[in-house]
Amino acid sequence: MRTLLSSALCVALIGSAAAQMDNRSFGKPITPAPADPQIQAAIQKISAQRIQQDITTLVGFHNRSTLSSNDKDLPKGQGVLAAADWIEQQFRAYSAACGGCLAVKRDTFTQQPGSRVKQPTVINNIYAVLRGSDPAQASRMYLVTGHYDSRDSSNEDTRGTAPGANDDASGVAVSLESARVLSKLHFPATLVFAAVAGEEQGLYGSRHLADYAKQQGWNLEGVLNNDIVGGNTTPGDTLQNKNVVRVFSEGIPSTASEQQIRMIRMLGGESDSPSRELAREIAGVDRTYFPAPAGEPNTQVFHPVMEFRLDRYLRGGDHYSFNLAGFPAVRFTEWREDFNHQHQNVRVENGIQYGDLPQYVDFKYVAHVAQLNAATLATLASAPGTPVNARIITQKLDNNTELAWDAPAGAPAGTRYQIVWRDTAAPDWQFSHTVENGTHATLPVSKDNVIFGVRSVDAAGHRSPAAFPFPARFLTPPLPKK
Repeated sequence: MRTLLSSALCVALIGSAAAQMDNRSFGKPITPAPADPQIQAAIQKISAQRIQQDITTLVGFHNRSTLSSNDKDLPKGQGVLAAADWIEQQFRAYSAACGGCLAVKRDTFTQQPGSRVKQPTVINNIYAVLRGSDPAQASRMYLVTGHYDSRDSSNEDTRGTAPGANDDASGVAVSLESARVLSKLHFPATLVFAAVAGEEQGLYGSRHLADYAKQQGWNLEGVLNNDIVGGNTTPGDTLQNKNVVRVFSEGIPSTASEQQIRMIRMLGGESDSPSRELAREIAGVDRTYFPAPAGEPNTQVFHPVMEFRLDRYLRGGDHYSFNLAGFPAVRFTEWREDFNHQHQNVRVENGIQYGDLPQYVDFKYVAHVAQLNAATLATLASAPGTPVNARIITQKLDNNTELAWDAPAGAPAGTRYQIVWRDTAAPDWQFSHTVENGTHATLPVSKDNVIFGVRSVDAAGHRSPAAFPFPARFLTPPLPKK
């Protein structure tokens, strides 16, 4: 005859069982990394007022359609070329303020006719490079971008009012403000601050920059694309959430081969692409620099929401260009978009105001997004690189997990490694074990029940994104038989 257990006894038994689970009985719960005082001070200098000025200035170019570069009779100070000139001037001013620390580049190319481009069209990507201070790590690069072109209801209209305040002057403002505050600092790795065009016609600018990065051999370890991060403020919209920003990232890498895809699916690694690990690190940085007030763990503070998909329905963004080139890249976007204020002619119709106007942008919200971007860039450029060749040794059947990895190029003295893991159904890392010396460890945790990662940590606590380990039969390849 069955007996019914009390609720309290059930909870006690479940808790006792959980305590015996190997994935929880070893290691320590994940905690935020310590804040870097230099990074903390830098992000506090990000100014909502300056962001408002940047967005207002970009709106002032009237229509920033990429196609307007073909118009020879635009009024002075209007069009996409005038906007490009102004962005370049901003980067040069920031460089002058830090003694020439930024190498400002204007990447100009002619886009041949294709999707939404009817004739050869000049496109300008503007970017500034803050070279890493450590020769051993300067080849590692992290890039932040937004697109400065705009459009109204018609893709081909180069004369009508197309403010593009949220889409995407807001993202350009994030890139500019990140450059302004971070250019005053020195980081071991290299940072790139970019503003691209041609997004509305088919991601042409970002695709050209990503292809260039690949051709030049850039070791681009992470791209932060900010597109529609204005915190849309529509009167009466009670469902907008100003405490969160969405971070979209691809699951299976766009460049994975069929063999690699089969392996990823077999291992359950569909949520562990380099882009997804970058998104997790953004979430980790947020916990460090946007903590809940002491004693108020449930207080809503600004934080990213990891969206486990490449992008929104029927939409695309510049991060995808970098994914296609094999680089980790994510997209930041506000929580709830208002499509009356995107890709619309400015007008009032049936009492509704249409158009991407500055009055619907929350400049304080954009500043929060810029702070998170800047903190992420600074953390990644300070941390050692992501471990390489991470692997789980599968030579024998047992309930332990043997992991090995190689140190990233240029890893500084004092680099240690953190093995992290989570339940197979969990979205983010839950537990960790630190390896102070060496690149090999055996953990009493079954690899069958968790997802593992390995990340680098420097002496100050800066963490790299994690590397997903793939199975390897031997720790070192066996010697060939004679």
